[in-house]
Amino acid sequence: MSLENLLKIKRLQVHDASQDSILKLLAAAERNLDDARAQNISAENRFDAAYKTILQCAMAALWANGYRTPTSVPGHHLTAIQTLPLTLGVNKDSVIVLDALRKQRNLSDYEGDSVSDATLAECLLQAASLLDFARKEIGLILENRKN
Repeated sequence: MSLENLLKIKRLQVHDASQDSILKLLAAAERNLDDARAQNISAENRFDAAYKTILQCAMAALWANGYRTPTSVPGHHLTAIQTLPLTLGVNKDSVIVLDALRKQRNLSDYEGDSVSDATLAECLLQAASLLDFARKEIGLILENRKN
């Protein structure tokens, strides 16, 4: 599915984000990753902050490509994550892992499930990797917007 098709079925909206707002969102993702690395809070809160990093990277990627998810529509986290191959070129295997982390986040947030050390470690790894990749790819997108 293309971004344009997702727009047609109202899973995305057109969004003309400024470079400053995109960079501000990436800076927020960086702060959340820093928080996720804090050892003095629960695994669930660390996981939540790491997951938020992933979501903010996905949103920044959408913004850089001229779109956003409508946050009032259920499934906007899923849409943001599933568009990563289209917005940043993230491989599908990585998206499968990111989606599994999204599902774990839902279990933790909405059902009170605990987060294992292994799941937290994977979320931290994925968040750091995606943030690094997003910074580079979004930087190229923003540079191309100037030209």
